[in-house]
Amino acid sequence: MAESMTLYWCSGSPPCWRVMITLEEKNLQGYNQKLLSFEKNEQKSEEVLALNPRGQLPTFKHGDTIVNESYAACFYLESQFKSQGTTLIPESSEEQALMYQRMFEGLAFYEKLNAVIYYEYFVPEGERHESALTRNKQALTTELNLWEGYLSKLLPNSYLAGPSFSLADVTVFPTVAFLFRFGLSAERYPKLGEYYALLKERPSVKASWPPLWHDNPQGHDKLKEI
Repeated sequence: MAESMTLYWCSGSPPCWRVMITLEEKNLQGYNQKLLSFEKNEQKSEEVLALNPRGQLPTFKHGDTIVNESYAACFYLESQFKSQGTTLIPESSEEQALMYQRMFEGLAFYEKLNAVIYYEYFVPEGERHESALTRNKQALTTELNLWEGYLSKLLPNSYLAGPSFSLADVTVFPTVAFLFRFGLSAERYPKLGEYYALLKERPSVKASWPPLWHDNPQGHDKLKEI
């Protein structure tokens, strides 16, 4: 079945990583992969645009079915292969509700992270203001404390929605990994640090770990003061 799937992706992209973790969890190894470069603007190639008019990654195709948004692709894979591999939507109504809540809060989490680490990329030089970047950092700090609080209410070695690994972890962990890749302090945010340490050893995460991070394991220090 995986042979009929093609994923266009970029190394180190959290949205791409979400789909790759899902594919691993659903035992769909062996899918076709096309690793592209944002630096070379390859996501705007004719091949990608024919499948994804937005020219964004991930771009995912299963047979004749195209699903491009990362959350949509994760839901699609869980729906189509529900009985295969890891069950990523809990049966418990309480866990399921918390999973959905954390998943969609995760989108705001990712946006606030990007507003800090990619401020210079998103904002033209003549429009940049230190006060704006400071506000972005304050918003990220507030968000980090929120997630630190969520994790502190869980039992040790729990996942985001409870005892079972779920789509909440699939979608939020890449953001958490990005935080530590850019220098977030595990001493300052111990619960996030524990969660990161737990999930980075999961087989699906290790199998889909960004190749660029293997080549340069040291990362960056942009968030070390956050």
